Amino acid sequence: MLEERRLAVLRAIVQDYVATQEPVGSKALVERHRLGVSPATIRNDMAALEEEGLIIAPHTSAGRVPTDAGYRLFVDRLHGLKPMTSGEKRAIETFLEGAVDLDDVVQRSVRLLAQLTRQVAIVQYPTVSGSTVRHLELVALTSTKVLVVLILSSGRVEQRVCELPIEVNDELLADLRRAAHRGTQGKQIADAAVSAAELPDEVPTELKSCAQRLSATLLEAMSDHRSDERVVVGGTANLARFGEGFDATIKPLLEALEEHVVLLRLLGAASHSHDLTVRIGHEGPVEQLSSTSVVASGYGPHDYAVGALGIVGPTRMDYPGTMAAVRAVATYLSAILAEA
Repeated sequence: MLEERRLAVLRAIVQDYVATQEPVGSKALVERHRLGVSPATIRNDMAALEEEGLIIAPHTSAGRVPTDAGYRLFVDRLHGLKPMTSGEKRAIETFLEGAVDLDDVVQRSVRLLAQLTRQVAIVQYPTVSGSTVRHLELVALTSTKVLVVLILSSGRVEQRVCELPIEVNDELLADLRRAAHRGTQGKQIADAAVSAAELPDEVPTELKSCAQRLSATLLEAMSDHRSDERVVVGGTANLARFGEGFDATIKPLLEALEEHVVLLRLLGAASHSHDLTVRIGHEGPVEQLSSTSVVASGYGPHDYAVGALGIVGPTRMDYPGTMAAVRAVATYLSAILAEA
């Protein structure tokens, strides 16, 4: 009972501090929350929370603010995510489904996430390495030149022109297409690359020289990880609303937003799973951003993640609402990629 009551006091302090940006005193807690105990008891509970390092007095006043440890306990004890309204769900679905290609999907996702959370949003492009081959097509451009089209589960389309050493007719090209498709269809990139390397051994003798060229082209397309580090940022203007106490962090955060490697570090391991992760203050990987929190999730079709998205903002944030928004956008984005 004592622990639950003190948790209720901590929860009230977090909620009030996020809403008002002002240290929270016992009098305010009594007036705003029905905690069912006397002001003296609340003061005792606040003293105990402070002793445990969950709240702190920023200056000599009766008010207290949560520490990183306090926010962590608050997040860990959330009983489920804040549900989104049916209107919010419809708006997300409609906005994302209007996208015309992968670039548009990513750009819409980052704008939507920034609008929903009023934080700085980050969306990583789907990675090649985390994808599977959905379809492979060979399109004859001339009798010796073929357009290789690799369609990945992430929605990405890789295209390469392959110059064949001999002329091929429609029948021979169809044989080459079937062999390449059979070895790569539905496989993750690493396994598909192995099959692509073995392609010359899987075709008739008259196609071996062509298969060698095609194999090299496929391996080039499958190993092109340049866009694996592409990150899109939105909602930078939201930095202006974070208010006093966050000023010292704005400059290093702006610098971090220009470094994609740093942004990928902020997203952390989220790109490897669909789990929602919350890193608060000093839990993050960048010391200069120790007054920020990052809420992130992986996204991708079915059970594997091909990228990550999330938000970065002050530790003083609406965690339930932010976590729900990140989860919702990741879920809808995953569904779009699964249908692509």
